[in-house]
Amino acid sequence: MSAPELAAAHSFAEDWREALEACLSGLSVPAGANLGFVYFSDRYSQDADAILRRLREATAIDEWVGSVGIGICGGGDARVDGGGIAVLVGRFDPASFRVFSGRQPLVGAGASPYFAVVHADPHTPDMPDLVADMAGKVSSGFITGGMSSAREATLQIANGVLSGGISGVAFTDAVAVATRLSQGCSPLPGRYVITQAERNVIGTLDHRPALEVYKEAVGEVLARDLSRAAHYVLAGLPVPGREAGDYIVRNVIGIDSKNGLIAINEMVEPGRQLLFVRRDGNAARDDLQRMLTELRDALPSPPKGGLYFSCLGRGGNMFGDDSVEPQMIRDTFGDIPLAGFFCNGEISHDQLYGYTGVLTLFL
Repeated sequence: MSAPELAAAHSFAEDWREALEACLSGLSVPAGANLGFVYFSDRYSQDADAILRRLREATAIDEWVGSVGIGICGGGDARVDGGGIAVLVGRFDPASFRVFSGRQPLVGAGASPYFAVVHADPHTPDMPDLVADMAGKVSSGFITGGMSSAREATLQIANGVLSGGISGVAFTDAVAVATRLSQGCSPLPGRYVITQAERNVIGTLDHRPALEVYKEAVGEVLARDLSRAAHYVLAGLPVPGREAGDYIVRNVIGIDSKNGLIAINEMVEPGRQLLFVRRDGNAARDDLQRMLTELRDALPSPPKGGLYFSCLGRGGNMFGDDSVEPQMIRDTFGDIPLAGFFCNGEISHDQLYGYTGVLTLFL
């Protein structure tokens, strides 16, 4: 098992040409580099083909994967809702990876895939099921990545500019990786069983009207303004068979005061557990630091570089500054090559999460 040689660069500018050329001028491409990751602002969406052509021309790297994003992070910097581009390039054993998409299926691709970095279209139906299916195609059962975010067209890069479905790059076990997830919400007291539900509408929790339970969870003050409460107090769905702190967060998207119902943006069935969680910047910062410290202490050697996928609901919305998360990663691991973007849903293991940060390191 040989460690990859990685390099990264990023730049923020409203004009894509300016940003890309500044990025390329700061990029020291390793000799023999053969795989690149690129994340670029949705303000550049119409120029995605030109960006990919220029990257190939300037780096001599043919294989590229990546995504458009409303926010981009690189090194210790990040910017949401502005122009920007970040790239991570490396030299890997050619037999150790394969770029895949709907045009280049992963199944039957030769060497057995062990792990994958994926990018997905949030407009594709049944995405949680597609994520779980994709995880089942790699022997570790573990994938990481994020759903594209954009105000208009959501695009992915997988040896071309694509839209729809899932794409990315799969690695064999010859490439060593380490990955962790950090939650962005803190659980409120109580855990309930969904006792009546239809599709995404929850009728009762522990045989009580769901809205009644929700009002108790949010507290007397927030319960007076349920539209405001829904912004701060969300639904958490524990992942079966995982530790207690592993849950997916879903927004409360509808409230029926007359019938005591709540609706979330996830299909649920009776018998599933549910808790309520609160968006909490301080708790999210503490959890991210805990995750980074535990990951650092568990590594057999310093990382060569990494990818970071954060939720659009984090960044400046949660921490007051878009760059807080990549700065914390840099403070923990040093100035390693790092690139990533702010997602419309984060992918870790076999689940589609929300309000989380997912870090993947190459060792």
